[in-house]
Amino acid sequence: MGVPEIEDAKLLFIFGYNGADSHPIVARRIVRAKEKGAKIICVDPRRIETARIADMHLQLKNGSNLALVNAIANVIINENLINKEFIDQHASGFDELVPIVAKYTPEYAQGITQVPAEDIRKAARMYATSGCSMILYGMGVCQFAQAVDVVKGLANLAIMTGNFGGPSMGIGPVRGQNNVQGACDMGALPNCFPGYQSVTDPIIREKFEKAWGVEKLPGEIGCPITHVPHRVLHEQDPAKRIHAYYIFGEDPAQSDPDLAEVREALDKCDFVVMQDIFMNKTGRHADVLLPATGWCEHEGVYSSCDRGFQRIRKLIEPQGDVKTDWEILCAISTAMGYPMHYNNTEEIWSELIDLCPGFAGATYEKIEKLGSVQWPCRDKAMTDRGTPYLHKGGKFAHPDGRAKFYGTDWRPPKELENDQYPMVFSTVREVGHYSVRTMTGNCRLLRNLEDEPGWAQMSIEDCQALGLHKGELIKVISKRGYCITRCLPTERVKRGALYMTYQWWIGACNELTQASLDPVSNTPEYKYAACRVEKIADQAWAEKYILEEYAEIREQMGIKGKKGRVQEGLYKQSQSASPFARHA
Repeated sequence: MGVPEIEDAKLLFIFGYNGADSHPIVARRIVRAKEKGAKIICVDPRRIETARIADMHLQLKNGSNLALVNAIANVIINENLINKEFIDQHASGFDELVPIVAKYTPEYAQGITQVPAEDIRKAARMYATSGCSMILYGMGVCQFAQAVDVVKGLANLAIMTGNFGGPSMGIGPVRGQNNVQGACDMGALPNCFPGYQSVTDPIIREKFEKAWGVEKLPGEIGCPITHVPHRVLHEQDPAKRIHAYYIFGEDPAQSDPDLAEVREALDKCDFVVMQDIFMNKTGRHADVLLPATGWCEHEGVYSSCDRGFQRIRKLIEPQGDVKTDWEILCAISTAMGYPMHYNNTEEIWSELIDLCPGFAGATYEKIEKLGSVQWPCRDKAMTDRGTPYLHKGGKFAHPDGRAKFYGTDWRPPKELENDQYPMVFSTVREVGHYSVRTMTGNCRLLRNLEDEPGWAQMSIEDCQALGLHKGELIKVISKRGYCITRCLPTERVKRGALYMTYQWWIGACNELTQASLDPVSNTPEYKYAACRVEKIADQAWAEKYILEEYAEIREQMGIKGKKGRVQEGLYKQSQSASPFARHA
């Protein structure tokens, strides 16, 4: 699936993906599809921007994703809306799927999802009969302990209706982070070399050993990032315990779940290196800081979410004692006894595509001329632009070329609401700040638009029950910790649910999240944790705490002369009598 194809789909089934906040440019494609006559089904527990233009909004209960997906499959099967020819010719395992989803009638699923049974039936019919349906999914699917099961369930829907192998159809993961597709493409995974070549395959290992001039490469799968705290703090096997942690382009002390455990792991790890373009929360725990160039200060190649390789070009010369990421890695490798030298990024890229058959045709020359080349691209001829959509002609990436149906039961989230923690907490994103705010937090304009400590989106009914008003500082608590943020009553949120963005330093909502992982992807369950909200009686104390804590964090990070809205007079109206006017 290519991003430009979105606007030509006849139906968009948008599941757990808020494009307006996460990817405004992709969201514009969704709007164009609507303008061209496409039907839109939005599946999200909040009334997000997409829901406002959707033909149907299935406002499901948090954590019930797979129950809804199985129910839609149930309707498609029972109402004979399947594409039998496509299934017979291009898939296997359908007969095994049928009994698994049999119990997920719309009425049964309604009790789990809180979506009316008739709405489930209507959505299933719309998706199956449009003739060209595309599924877009985001972190609302991926950040659950049953994430991979849901992705496979969504693929079931596309396979059983024949919505694969052509333009403006299929299933598209709209990635949540900048160049996360590229990181995976380049082998920043514990189980793959670049190009998704398995580290456990001896033939693959031999190829890389020969190319890199080493006697032996490890054949065991490495450690996922979400396992690091355990491997530092609790690992009993000395051979598996992590003693050194090299972190670049990442801020686990802000973005990982259960931040108290993450901080403990960083502090108890013997040696921590942070390599980044700005100081961040992780840097406060690092033994060594390596400053790197920013996006406009170096050359390179970028992978877009639709597998398109694009060039990155240097715009300005870097200032100060900084190097590019690849130059730093080469210098460290050489110092550790493995000489590594390249003259430029084109040499690195040429080595990469020589070792990765699926990337072989994506030469620098071709990317330069065409602007973008989508992998797989195996032919270096300029006429081969790569593969605009996967599974063309119904050919899938299995030895027999057939798609595989997969079925399993819905499981409730690991941590459910209770008397002590009666609300559901979920992380979300916002359009004004990106990710952990390493970059956008250093932009004065964006800080002036929105600054610490962020907001907690809550239903108007919950706010009334707790006696809360917009802008009041509140304490949000889970079993793992707490944070302080501002109350935002909104009609877009269902009663009993609370949503926060995760980039704030004071309103650091990953203090609340749990490290319950999907068993396949090892992704944490950021979208479901039990919490409670407490009103802070002394608002003056809370306002002072925010100012002083924010100033202290910035001072520890060495950030000077870049005051944000908090410091520059968010509370000017009370400066004359304010006990914290000295911070302005």
